Amino acid sequence: MVAFVINFIALIVVLGILVPVHEFGHFWVARRCGVRVLRFSIGFGRALWRRVGTDGTEWVIAAVPLGGYVRMLDERDHDGSPIDPAELPRAFNRQPVYKRVAIVIAGPLANLLLAVAVFWGLGVVGVMEPRAIVGDPVAQTPAERAGFQAGDIVVAIDGHQVRSWNEMSWLFLQRAVDKARVEVLIERPEGVARTLSLDLRDFSVGDLDANPLPRIGFRPASSQPRIGRLSEGGVAEVAGLRTGDLVVEIDHQAMRSPHDLIEIVRKAPERPLGFVVERDGERMNFTIVPARVRDDAGNEIGRIGAEIGERPPMVKVTYGPIEGIGVAFGKTWDAIVFTLRMMWKMLTLEASIKNLSGPIAIATYAGQAALLGPAQFSELLAVLSIGLGVLNLLPIPVLDGGHLLYLAIEKMRGRPLSDWFVSWGQRVGLLLLVLLTVLVTRNDILRVFF
Repeated sequence: MVAFVINFIALIVVLGILVPVHEFGHFWVARRCGVRVLRFSIGFGRALWRRVGTDGTEWVIAAVPLGGYVRMLDERDHDGSPIDPAELPRAFNRQPVYKRVAIVIAGPLANLLLAVAVFWGLGVVGVMEPRAIVGDPVAQTPAERAGFQAGDIVVAIDGHQVRSWNEMSWLFLQRAVDKARVEVLIERPEGVARTLSLDLRDFSVGDLDANPLPRIGFRPASSQPRIGRLSEGGVAEVAGLRTGDLVVEIDHQAMRSPHDLIEIVRKAPERPLGFVVERDGERMNFTIVPARVRDDAGNEIGRIGAEIGERPPMVKVTYGPIEGIGVAFGKTWDAIVFTLRMMWKMLTLEASIKNLSGPIAIATYAGQAALLGPAQFSELLAVLSIGLGVLNLLPIPVLDGGHLLYLAIEKMRGRPLSDWFVSWGQRVGLLLLVLLTVLVTRNDILRVFF
């Protein structure tokens, strides 16, 4: 119940930032172009709060918070009452095409600029992130075949400097989608630098919803099989384990690394395991029965609901104010390109539609990020803002991209599209959005609850 409340509040905060920013982009440019704004609404449906400004704009907060809109004076969209002829020059449909394009594109652009601002702020303030130190590579994976060893520090990937585990993860994710061969500069614990060739040409991008690093073969370095954060109500917590406990043995088998512990638990779903744990200098015995779950590949494995291993060494990633601008724009651009490429791969069936997420999954991610801290929540906010901006630019009627498509056709034809064509386009676009909503909701339910 506590997790549900946290997730719900986090989702409201996310939407309470992203939606107003998007709609304010439309509003601000419309006002600058001389268009009269009739209503600025956050949410849909029945108005919970309403106020009319001195300029006649109606400001509304509505009951359903999943979106918003800016309603402008338009001869094609009014309640049937005659429009004052003196107001017609301020109607949206009376504006030149370039002004209407500017108004339509301003919403998505506002979301992208928000992401740039967040990335810049995080870069200037600095964020503590795990160092890019890898543990024992997973057997029979590209990382093992490339020759990675426990303790290797990843310094650069294809010439791009790597400052943290998060940067390493992002760069590997991009190259995994490309199915590329990657040149990785590493530094061994003894100080020796080497370049390893990581072959990702056979990497499957069918489902990238989960973290791809374990499938590549990477896992964080950690020297001891120590219990980390516990899942509320999980098997480990119920059995009595605590954060910080050092697992010495399981069924009389010595645990020398987090990998040893993880592997024996994975292979024992619903089978009692005898844990010997060291806590405050004393040894304690526990019987723990791992829960039966399915991993990303659909295999049944055991899980006890606990993070395993000590926190890796941390590093503060920071940039100067000027350098940070370029980094922020670069991160935003990379995320835009990656999002579009993933959409294309889903359309061409190279990637699974299970990668799509909806409000339930977003609420879960937002809640988890909120618990991790302001920096992680802000970074998620920036990523979601980019997703919202890119999604709205898709050429689907009822979305901003659909309006841009109509305006492009109008410019080529030299006259507006017929009301009949626009009306049917809106219906088709609405149907597509309904189908997309059903799809992502299904994905969310399977991902979060099963």
